[in-house]
Amino acid sequence: MDTTAGTGPDTEVEVVVAGGGPVGLMLACELALAKVGVVVLERLTEVDATIKAGAINTPTAESLYRRGLLPALEEVQREALERFASFLRQREAAGADGVAQPPRFAGHFAGIMLRGDLLDADDPDFHAAGPADDVGLVPQAALERLLADHAAELGVTVRRGVELTGFDAAADQVTVRTTNGVLRAGWLVGCDGGRSTVRRLAGFPFPGTPPEITGHQALVEMTGGEGLKAGWNGTDTGIYAHGPLPGRILTVEFDGPPADRGAPVTAEELQASLRHTSGVDVTVTKVLTATRFTDNARQVPDYRRGRVLLAGDAAHVHAPFGGQGLNLGIGDAVNLGWKLAATVQGWAPEDLLDTYSAERHPLGAWVLEWTRAQVALMRPESHARALRGVLTELAGTVDATTFFAKRISGVLHRLDLPGDHPLTGRSAPDLLFSDGTRLGDRLRSGGGLLLDLADDSALRARASGYADRVRVLTARTTGPAPAGLLVRPDGCTAWAVDAAPGDGAPASLDGLDDALRRWFGDPCDGPA
Repeated sequence: MDTTAGTGPDTEVEVVVAGGGPVGLMLACELALAKVGVVVLERLTEVDATIKAGAINTPTAESLYRRGLLPALEEVQREALERFASFLRQREAAGADGVAQPPRFAGHFAGIMLRGDLLDADDPDFHAAGPADDVGLVPQAALERLLADHAAELGVTVRRGVELTGFDAAADQVTVRTTNGVLRAGWLVGCDGGRSTVRRLAGFPFPGTPPEITGHQALVEMTGGEGLKAGWNGTDTGIYAHGPLPGRILTVEFDGPPADRGAPVTAEELQASLRHTSGVDVTVTKVLTATRFTDNARQVPDYRRGRVLLAGDAAHVHAPFGGQGLNLGIGDAVNLGWKLAATVQGWAPEDLLDTYSAERHPLGAWVLEWTRAQVALMRPESHARALRGVLTELAGTVDATTFFAKRISGVLHRLDLPGDHPLTGRSAPDLLFSDGTRLGDRLRSGGGLLLDLADDSALRARASGYADRVRVLTARTTGPAPAGLLVRPDGCTAWAVDAAPGDGAPASLDGLDDALRRWFGDPCDGPA
């Protein structure tokens, strides 16, 4: 990874990614995996250590697992759990109210904590992700460092200390101006956050609802913290959270947005907000890291304008409750990466790149509504508090906990793709093969995969014209599985078929040819 400041005059590259946070880095890694030349521009000179999202959901964990990053994720989670244990020890030593370590991370809705022991352990939606299902406590800064290392291994060029200042988008290229030179690129992707320069300069509309709250999240040193309750807490003046690591605080006040969101967050400001929302006379003595947020909720109608695309917060912003923004952005990057690579390399079907916005926009719209609902439920007024009491009681049941956890974890995400098989449009299940490997192990190259699980020559023959785009794997599984499965590079099931009764062969190959052409273009030769 090139971290030098310069870009050089008139540098030519296939794709420029503006923004080197987790979304920009993930996109760059996906492009590099497909052998596409990419340059990332990042105004910060170091990985952003500001405290933000504290966890990843199942689709994010699956995507990283499929690229060989599961051991690194497990190590990050181990360290996070150690910090949580340290938080518990500090509270015990200070004589504060006890809090038990949850048996399983389940998340929260509007600050209503979900009990992991109430999850329906037999629900099959929690068991399709394989070992990725056991990873969740991965803070955003740690994920960004992990992706920066992954990008370096893939040879991605990251220009730190360089900021995009303007661009001219023509029919066949984009000329990108930066603080240290000019790049001529085939494509430009804005991953530059909620106040995206790329979105503004490209003229993307950004409709939505204005902010109504002021939120803070910080890591601090303080005295009097033993008087704070652990976890999320609603009060007559707002919401506050304490933990799950030493010094972590979060506050939400409902008296409008901040006067200057970009101003430095001071110890005095955090102390006043925490005292106001908690009623506890804490004293903040030092700020280690802090951020200020609102519930501004907006989304561009289309994620593409010609050769300029948006991903992550550049395309959609909302309140950060539940860490949905980080995961939504990673999903954007994984969905876009292979489609943009196919377009650059010239084999993409005509409308492949347009499916990026068509597939990701509905999920972004859902997240905006999900976070708006949480803000409404957090309000410190009588009607919202009455509804919150009802929902809190409901969340204490197995059915409700499982309902919320499945949506928060992302295991119910499904794309509206052609085909009526239950797996179509869903993340491919992490099948365990008889040789001890798993499907996730076979997706590291980032290409398409046609799984032949019935040793059927007719099934394999359908992909004979796609050898450069779709690998064929004949294997046996250790448990129930479909007879055939076509998996896109992003891990989404594009087509599936069960075995016919009796002989174990695929019941029908109808729809496979159409799925191959829809996602991988015309075959070079062969019957497909």
